[in-house]
Formats: sequence, structure tokens, C-alpha cells
Amino acid sequence: MIDKLEGLDLVDWSSMGHAYGPADEVPLWLRQMASPDRGVRERAFSSFYSSAHHQGGVYSCTAASLPFLFALADDPRVPDRAAVVQLLLSIGSAALACDPDGVYYSPSGHASTPYADVVPRMRERVEQFARHSADPDPRVRQAAVPALGLFLDDADRAFTLLRERLAAEDGTVERLLVVEAAATLARRLPAALGPVTAWLGALAADHSLDADIRLAALVHRAACAPEAIDAGLVPTATGLLRQLTPEPEPEPEHEDKARPADCGQCAFADTAAEPAPDQNVPPQIAAVFADLDRHSRVHSPTTELLTTFHRVLDARVPERTVLLTAQLRSPDAATRYDAIAMTWELIRSWRGDHTGLVLLLADCLLPDDPYTAAEAAGTLGKLPAALAEPAREALASLVGAHRATHGPDVWAARHPLLRRAHQQAVTALAGLGDERALPSLLTALDTGTDDWRALQVAGHLPQAAGELLPRLIRRLADADFSSPWGSATALMAALNRLGDPAAVPALTTALGTAVEQEQWRTAAVALRALGSIGSGAASALETVRALADAEDPALRLAAVKALWDIERNPADAVPRLTALLDTGANDDAADALGRVGEPAAAALPRLRRMLEAGHARTRTRAAAAVYDIGGPAEAVAVLPVLLQGWEENDSTAGHVLDCLRRMGPAAAPALPRIRAELASARRSDDIFHSVEGDEALQRAGRAVVDQLA
Repeated sequence: MIDKLEGLDLVDWSSMGHAYGPADEVPLWLRQMASPDRGVRERAFSSFYSSAHHQGGVYSCTAASLPFLFALADDPRVPDRAAVVQLLLSIGSAALACDPDGVYYSPSGHASTPYADVVPRMRERVEQFARHSADPDPRVRQAAVPALGLFLDDADRAFTLLRERLAAEDGTVERLLVVEAAATLARRLPAALGPVTAWLGALAADHSLDADIRLAALVHRAACAPEAIDAGLVPTATGLLRQLTPEPEPEPEHEDKARPADCGQCAFADTAAEPAPDQNVPPQIAAVFADLDRHSRVHSPTTELLTTFHRVLDARVPERTVLLTAQLRSPDAATRYDAIAMTWELIRSWRGDHTGLVLLLADCLLPDDPYTAAEAAGTLGKLPAALAEPAREALASLVGAHRATHGPDVWAARHPLLRRAHQQAVTALAGLGDERALPSLLTALDTGTDDWRALQVAGHLPQAAGELLPRLIRRLADADFSSPWGSATALMAALNRLGDPAAVPALTTALGTAVEQEQWRTAAVALRALGSIGSGAASALETVRALADAEDPALRLAAVKALWDIERNPADAVPRLTALLDTGANDDAADALGRVGEPAAAALPRLRRMLEAGHARTRTRAAAAVYDIGGPAEAVAVLPVLLQGWEENDSTAGHVLDCLRRMGPAAAPALPRIRAELASARRSDDIFHSVEGDEALQRAGRAVVDQLA
């Protein structure tokens, strides 16, 4: 490799930077990419991606690596040339997405001009990509073909090369990539748009071609010419999808279809292996990274194509629902699995009646396919209870089947796929408030196995407080309070939801422990839990009152709110809350004063000043408090502030609508804005909105409209 990487050590790498500092290690990674040892190569690529190409970033060292990466891609002795070409395409694509004249800085402070430094080099080397697109190794071809659409500026030559590649390829993945590259070319070069779209239309209509080519051509033609989408597009696409995934031949009746009781097999056993957990990483954090890994997997060759199709259809929710219905009903397990994530993407982004899709997710809850069942149950668990309700019985059936087949301790089953499927189904069922989830939750709390999952939903079962409370209290007594992310916070959050006075002694002790260890966030959670119990937490008043003058504003606010919830003494609460209006906790303090209502009149002058200052969120929260304290006489002053704040910041909608509902007839001028919100098909993508928040927002809006009607 020395001859091919000549000059590598002449580059002043130390003068450049990547995401984590100076780029001194880059030449080592480049050399290791050619190592005969697979492990060494994989670590080298991983290091380069995570540092020199961190999250798609293109730094000066990334651009300086290009000549050496091109040399590696051209050397037949390099064991993994496909990975090198793929890295080149990733860098080039990221540079194309940058501002052509922009200057970007790495976290280490080094400047780079990605577009100017990278894109011209990609175009200069496009003949190398053309050679690689015809390489004997299909993986190299797969990596190189997209470059023909991205970097070859001769539209006729690029189009000719792509047509030749399509004729030469017989693999599904390769053919789909060729069609996609042609569509990329058409969108990039106006001279290619007409010829490419005509070609794609001809491919889509050619019944002599395989269904995969026709479907790809149909989708990418729609991406190139969305204005030409008609009512026949989705039915044609679903018909082609059915051709790609025909019904399997029925198995002979004499074959035993039963599987071993704890095998955990599924259609993707080879791709779904779960590594042993790292004992040094908190289990909930490890689960997040495992989920990210799962979500990056693609199981069906048509998945990326169908993802593109959904992106093209965008706001056409009925058509996308029809397409997802076909995907979720597909006889091909890989197509069904990958459709689950697309279903979640539609539901979380768009409003509507998604009952049919929820029922199809419920159909994926099959005991003999724990890999798919876990994904479906996990998606159902992310939905608000009202949306997930149609899947209740299917979730209960899966939980019951697991317990019947694998025993009462299936929550802690040996096989990770089975364990995850059961836990996801149990937590989704518990989120619906269904007591059939209780036995497995008790197993989690009694054994400590993945108990963090059980803690997330235990508070949804107040009817089972008699069994849950002793376990939660016992675990809280043994919890580690040294970290704000430990189990203590989750335990107290569960007790908060249950709101049972029997938890007061344990919560009071926990509050004292959190304060002793200066864990203010944990202490605030304990205060909220005590406040949720109300007057039943009177025995904790002395401990709570001691924190009402705490230096930390968030802790002080939590203590004052708890005092109000427990004893309802405005003479004590109002002055303290008014003082908090001059801190970073002013939004929540305004909310708390609004809850006090008329007895908080002394705070009105300060709240009225907030109507004209600060962020939209602050102004709208203050406006709601002014109305709740001052009553109908304040409506004229408050209403314009609410509507202006909503217009400026969509995340205020929930607070605004709740206040408008309380205003009654005085909210009539807001009707056009409310109706416009309810008419929108798209959910808010504001960071403060979840699907549950958006559903609550719609309920509040409809309540105001009905009230005024």
C-alpha cells in the first residue's frame, strides 16, 4: 500500500482538525483501511466516520483524505474497496448538501469549505466512479452507481452509462440503484429531466420487465415530476409490490410448524442477533443504542424505494395509508417489518383516522416472530392510549400467549428477542391501563430484570396500587440517589402518577436524601410526587417548606407548588411565586399563579408587565395567568397576546387553547385560528409536541369550537 499512499506522511495533518481535535490519527486510519485483518479495517472505517466524517461533517482533514481514498478504491489488493467507495460517496453527498460558498467549522475550531474542497474533486474523478460502476464486485458497483447521477455533468453520457448498467445488471439492489441514480441525474441537470422521465415512464409501463424495475421507475418518475401524480399511481404501485412479494406456497400439512418453546426464531434471525449487554452502561441507555441500531437496518430490497415513495406522496395521507396497508399485509416478512417504521412516521407526522393501520400493527403481534412483534409492540407503545386502543386485545393476547408458552417469568426470558417482544407488549398494554400487564410488571419489580421498563408504565395502573406501591416504596428505599438519571427519579415519577398517600413517608425520606446529596433535579421530582397527593401529604409539609427558599429556582418553584398543592394557602404561596417571576422559572411560576386564581390578585401588576416582554411562551403563559386570576374583565387584554404568541411559536398552542376554553364566549374572535389549526393535516413538528400532545391540542380545539357553537 505504500506506493498507492505515497505522500500520506507529507500532509500536515496536525494543522487540521476533526470532530474531536487534531487530525493526527487520520493517516493511520487510511492505512488500516487496507489491512488484511477485517477487525482492523472495520475499526479504521468506524474511527474515520465518527471523527473525520462525524455525523456527515466534512472537515479539512476529510477533504485532504480524498486522494488517498481514491487510491485505495483503485487498488485491487485492498480487501474492502466497496467500503472505500461508499465512504467517498458519503463525503461527496455531504459536501453537495453544503452551501457552495459557506465556511464551516469543526468542533475543534478548524475551518473548512466542504463544497469547494470536495465537489470539484469528485467531478474530476468521475471516470473512476464510472469504472467502479462496472466492477466485477457487486458491492463496489452498488457503492459507485449513485456517483453517476451526482457528479457526472455530461447529461447524455451519464444517462447512457446508466441505461447500460440497467441492461447489464440482474440483481435487485443494483437495478434499483441505477434507476434511483437516473432520477437524481434528472433532478440535478435540466437537460436530463425530459429524457430520463420519458425513459422511466416507458420502464414503468413495460410489462415484459420485472416488477422491481417497473416499481422503481414508477416511484422515481413521480419524484421527478410530482405534478404529474394521478389517482392511478398508488394502485399501480401496490399491484407491482404484490408481484414482488407473492403469496408463499402452502406448507405440506404433515410438517410440524411448531417451534421450540424458547428458540426466539424469526425471519431475520441472522440480522437480529442481540449482543450481550455492557455491564458498565445503564440498561436504558444500552436499549436506546440498540434501538438506533435496529432502526438503521434495512430488511427488504424495496425499503429505501418505498421510503422515497412515501416522501414523494408527502401530504397525500389517504394514498400513503393505502400503500402502507399493502406493505403491512405483504406475505413477505421483511416488507412487513420495514413498513412498521414507515407507519410510525406517518402517524407521528400526520393527523387522521389511523385505526386501520393500528389494527394492521396489531396483526404483526405474532408469538412465533418475536423480532417483528417487538417492533410492532414498541410502535404501539409510543402511541397515545386513544390511538393504540384498537390493538388492546392483540397486545393482551400476545402477553398471554408468551406467559402460557414460556412461563410466568417470560419477562426475564433467556432469549433476548423473546424477552424484548414480551417486554414491549407488556409496557404497551400497561400504557393502556390494562391490568393484564400487571403480572409481568411485578416480575420485573421483584427480580430487577429490566425493571426500568416497568417503572416507565407502572404509574398507569392506579387500580393495582395495592400491589405496586409496596414494591416501588421498597425499591425507592434502596435506590442510588447519587445520579439524577438513576432509578430513584423513575420510581418517584411512578409514585407521582399513582398519587397514593401511602407513599408519603417514602417520598419524604427520598426528598431528604436527594437534598443531602444536592441532587436538585431528583428533589424536584420528589416534590412533584408529594404535590400530586395533595392534602394527603400534609405530614411532609415541614420538609417541603424548608425548600421553599432554596437558592436553585427550579427547586424553589417545585417546593412552592407542592406547598400550594398540599395546604392551599395563598398568603404563603403567592408572594413566593411572584418572586419567581423574576427568575428563569417565570413561565412555570405564571402557570402556578394561574392555578391559584383570584387569591393571586397581588401578582397581576407583575404578570401584566410580562404580557409585553420576553418570548412568546412567556407572554402566553402570563396572559393565561392574568385571565385565570382577573377573570372575564381581562379577556380583551389577554386574547390578542394569546393569538399573537400562538402565531409566533406553535409550541404555545396547548396553553393557548386551554385558556381559550376557559374564556368561553370571549374566545369567539379566536375561532378562525382554531378552525385553521384543526383543518391542518400535519402535526406540529415543534420539539415540544409529541403525538400525545398534538392529540390533546386537537381535543382542546374541538372543545372550544363546540363550546362556542
